[in-house]
Amino acid sequence: MKAVRIHEFGGPEVLRVEDVARPEPAADEILLQVYASGVNPADWVVREGGNDVLHAHLTLPLTLGWDAAGVVAAVGRDVTTFQPGDAVYGEPNFPGDGSYAEYLTSRASQFALKPRSLSFVEAAGVPLAGLTAWTALFEQGRLQAGQRILIQGASGGVGGFAVQFAKAKGAYVIATASAANLDYVRGLGADEVLDYRTQPVGELVRGVDVVLEASPVRDNAERVKVVPALKPGGIFVTVNLDAPFDEAMQAALAKQQATGELSNNQARGEWLTEIAQLIDAGQVKVFVSQVFPLEQVAEAHRASQTWRTRGKLVLQIHPEDEPA
Repeated sequence: MKAVRIHEFGGPEVLRVEDVARPEPAADEILLQVYASGVNPADWVVREGGNDVLHAHLTLPLTLGWDAAGVVAAVGRDVTTFQPGDAVYGEPNFPGDGSYAEYLTSRASQFALKPRSLSFVEAAGVPLAGLTAWTALFEQGRLQAGQRILIQGASGGVGGFAVQFAKAKGAYVIATASAANLDYVRGLGADEVLDYRTQPVGELVRGVDVVLEASPVRDNAERVKVVPALKPGGIFVTVNLDAPFDEAMQAALAKQQATGELSNNQARGEWLTEIAQLIDAGQVKVFVSQVFPLEQVAEAHRASQTWRTRGKLVLQIHPEDEPA
C-alpha cells in the first residue's frame, strides 16, 4: 500500500510517498481503508520534530496524519461495534502510523460511524479539530446552555467547530478573528464578532464563563489582557499544550477568581457519534477549503503552515465513487 512517511524531521521535502506493508489489526482495532485524511497543524509540527510535549513520543520512520474517514476492511477479534463495510471516521492511534496512507489500524474506540450527510472528504476534516474543540469546551471548560463564551481564533479548524458546537449546545458565543474572516465567523453562528487586531478584546468583553484560546498565538502577556473578560469562577481553556501558563497568567487568574486549563484532545468514539448527530441534524457544517491528492502532500503542508486557511485541508486517498 502507499503511505506518506518521514525518515527524518524537517521541512515539506522530507515527506515521501512509499510502498509499505498493509498493517494487521490487533484484537481491539479496526483495519480502515482510508478514503481521505485531514491535514492539521499537528501534522507539520510532528514533521518538524514536535514540540516539548510531543518530541519524546516520536519514533522514526513515521506515517503522519491523525484525521481519517474511510471504510472498515477488517476488525480485530474483540471488536463488536463495527463490521467490514461500515463507513466510519475518527482519529488513528497517536503517535502510531497515521492516516496519510491507503490503510491504517486503530483502536475501534476512537472511531464512529461517519455522518450520513457528509462525503468522506468532508468527514475527514472533522475528527482531530472537532474532538479538540469538544474536549476543550465540554470536558475542560464545562460549558453549559445559557453560558457565555469567548472563542479566540474562531476562523480556524478548531475555532470554527467550537463556535458551532457551543451554539448547538445553547451558549452565547463571542468570537474573535481577523477582519477578513469576521463575516465567515458570523456565518458560523457567533452572536458577536471582534477583530482581534484592532479591537481591545480584553476591555470590550466582560462576564464570560469560558474563554477558549483556539488561536495559534502563544503569548502569556496577551492572555493576561483577556483574563478580565472572565466572571469570577470562570475558566480560561487553551488548546496550546506547549505554551503553559506563566506566573503572571496564574496571578491574573487568581485575582479574577478564575482557573486555567490546558486541554488535551481526547479521541472518544462516543463524542464523534454525538458530533455526527449534530452534523446530520444541520446544526454543524464542515468547511473544506482545499483538497489535495496524496502525491501533493507537501503542498498541503505548505498551505497549512501559512495559518491563513479558512476551514479544512484534506488529502483524498481513495476516490469517493469507487467501492472499497
